[in-house]
Amino acid sequence: MPSRRPLRSAVAAVAVALLSVTVAGCGDSGGLRGAGATPTAISPAKLWPDLRPASSPAWPYDEGSRHTVKGITVPGDDIRAVDPVAVVRAEISSDPADYGSKGVYHETVNRMKACGAAGGGDRCPLLKPYYRDLTGDGRDELTLGFRLYPTNQTALRVYTVEKHRLVQVLDDNDAIIGVELAGRAVIVRSPAGITGYEYRTTWAWDPDRKAMVFSRDEFMRTGKRRHHRTPAPAFTPTSAPTTSAAASAGAW
Repeated sequence: MPSRRPLRSAVAAVAVALLSVTVAGCGDSGGLRGAGATPTAISPAKLWPDLRPASSPAWPYDEGSRHTVKGITVPGDDIRAVDPVAVVRAEISSDPADYGSKGVYHETVNRMKACGAAGGGDRCPLLKPYYRDLTGDGRDELTLGFRLYPTNQTALRVYTVEKHRLVQVLDDNDAIIGVELAGRAVIVRSPAGITGYEYRTTWAWDPDRKAMVFSRDEFMRTGKRRHHRTPAPAFTPTSAPTTSAAASAGAW
């Protein structure tokens, strides 16, 4: 492997040059001042080189899944023509274990009755839908969120259109602080059990699996403030946002 010393020397030279400009800008009439010795780079230490590698995962990581949504048509292959309320109701009808009378999200079913034809209403659990190209094919995907009552979780779903069919490419339930769309990724912020920290999970588009796959999970320090649970705003039906508007908003 070629040495990286020339590159490190060049970076050090730039740093010294910037330091000299900074010093001059502060009115210091003295000469250059050294920043001290550069720490010696230490290569990673490989532990237990004779350990037998595991052949299967210890935990069932949710690495990403996809499936075609039954009972939903896509007029003209335009995902904006799909009714978000109908999409949520299709999921409810296909999963009686979770949404049935004894299911963990049974109250969501009752609240969905309060949703108008395109969403909205004080008790409607559906949040505002967002439209943005997350696959890189030049067409918008649909990002949906809806509250999973009586729990404090929120369902996060992403849908695309393939061969005139609506295909779900992200299925995630979590206690959510916020969601951001960044490039081809969806970033989910969730509260941690320790004050001043939160989890940030990133789902990124994988062209091989044709789904949003779990790509990063971070435990981030946010400060000493506590997260207060507040009701998520209900979706009030308006005209569909433009791609540029969705891209500029891009967060819940």
